[in-house]
Amino acid sequence: MRARPDEIRYYFAREKKPLAAVTLSGIAYNVGLAAGPLFEGLLAQCLYEILRGRQTVGSMAALAAAYVAVTVFVQGMRCWKRFYVRRFANDVSRTMKGVLYRGLLCRGRRQLAEEGVGGLMTRAVADVDACAEGMRKFTTEVFDTGVVMVVYAATLLRCDWRLTGLCCLFPPAAFFLAGRMKRPVTRSAAAYKESAGKLNGATLDRVSGALTYRVFGLEAGRDAAYDQALADYEKKAVAAGLWENTMQPLYQALSMLGVVPIIVLGGRNVLGEGWAQWDIAAFTMYLACFARLAAKAAKTAKLFNAVQKARVSWGRIKPLLSQAQTPAELPPAPPAQLTLTHLSFAYPGGEEILRDVSFSARPGEIVGITGAVACGKSTLGQVFLGEFPYRGSIRFGGRELRDLEIPAVVGYLGHQPELLSDSIRENILLGDTGSCRPWLEAVCMQAEVDAMEQGEKTVVGSGGIRLSGGQQARLALARTLCHRRPVLVLDDPFSAVDQATEAAILHSLRTAARDSVVLLLTHRLDQFETLDQVAWMEDGRLDIGTHRELMERRTAYRALYLGQKGGGGHGA
Repeated sequence: MRARPDEIRYYFAREKKPLAAVTLSGIAYNVGLAAGPLFEGLLAQCLYEILRGRQTVGSMAALAAAYVAVTVFVQGMRCWKRFYVRRFANDVSRTMKGVLYRGLLCRGRRQLAEEGVGGLMTRAVADVDACAEGMRKFTTEVFDTGVVMVVYAATLLRCDWRLTGLCCLFPPAAFFLAGRMKRPVTRSAAAYKESAGKLNGATLDRVSGALTYRVFGLEAGRDAAYDQALADYEKKAVAAGLWENTMQPLYQALSMLGVVPIIVLGGRNVLGEGWAQWDIAAFTMYLACFARLAAKAAKTAKLFNAVQKARVSWGRIKPLLSQAQTPAELPPAPPAQLTLTHLSFAYPGGEEILRDVSFSARPGEIVGITGAVACGKSTLGQVFLGEFPYRGSIRFGGRELRDLEIPAVVGYLGHQPELLSDSIRENILLGDTGSCRPWLEAVCMQAEVDAMEQGEKTVVGSGGIRLSGGQQARLALARTLCHRRPVLVLDDPFSAVDQATEAAILHSLRTAARDSVVLLLTHRLDQFETLDQVAWMEDGRLDIGTHRELMERRTAYRALYLGQKGGGGHGA
């Protein structure tokens, strides 16, 4: 069965080559480690024999040279293993973040808003890194602890199996204690991650709303809220690290209790009164082997706690990984007629906003939709995103919208431009090749970009902060036209431009979107007499016709239009 991105084995299966290199180098390194106690014992025995006149200094030098050569080889294998373990962890982190990013793309705006930016940032960065680090530690300890403990245990059993059985009763006690620490470790880790998400959210809120808080004198209150979130984070961070780090000396002490019977009973072996016959070399090697085995056992106990923390992070990101899908390259659907029939809509748990909306439009037509403030026109545009169910019918080319690949059919421009912190060019092309100049000209922005020092390569900053409001809106419109779809929903795209610019952009829109149905949701009526259809929305209902027809039968529309034509209602 093929592994899925929400399964750990998926990431191990993708890294077969690094793991193969880790396996070969790890076995060589950890088997080679057993040579250390052996040479230490031989050197101690050789020194003893030299003092008694039975060996020469030359034999000691030869033994030392062999020890150095073996050490160089073993450490070389260690470097090789560490390099590929780190490469494995980096690859896993990159892959997991890519999958998680696709998972975020599959979630609706409401879901993202409910989870909070801070919590999502923590999952996308800290939790993924914690999972990758847990997998790295597990992979490392399989060899640095598992293999070498087997080698050390085999060496100890070979020397004296009875003594080995006795002194090896103590390391499992450290494992048992680490297992008992699972609940406090996971509980404190979960609290720490939740607190980190809140702190990230508070930080983002403090930065993004800094000007507003300063203007309205709210800085002190927001600073106090931020300090509270920071204090909670520090407290939870200390608690999360406390259980894992402070238990290590206790694990070490429990594991090393086996030294007591080794000194007592091993000494009897050297004197010829024990279970086995030892010389000084055997005693030294046995004690060194057990000390290293006990140290590895203590690290294994700590590893249990690290894996338990990683499991908390895995539980937090797994739902996002399970929803991830590889975005398909969807070409725009061919032009077709758009027909709405008896469309009604209400947000979950809310009152009905749209009521019995019906109209149709052909490719190349621009439909202007307006009405009083909060009449529901923006909601009508958002229905086309398919994030919430609707009643009635929205058919495109004879097929229901909910049954289509909406990204291939609908292009949407909302109130927020949602610009990337990248260049003007990349904000329009989104990685595609070609020139962005035609689209800048279509939104009357080419001259302004040419006047910038870096032109199209000018970086707009986070959310387009380096541009004016009108420039942000026009840049977002240029992007929408560059990647146009057969249905374009434009929500108040001219709110920050003057009348002349609005007329020029609308003229360009006729050409750029000649094969699309354009729904223009706006309170600006200056150009409505040039549109193909005009709709007045009131109390969620739509009255649609030509500009002339609405001027005759809709008093509110006529008053609003004449008021704006007389000079009122336009932004700068």
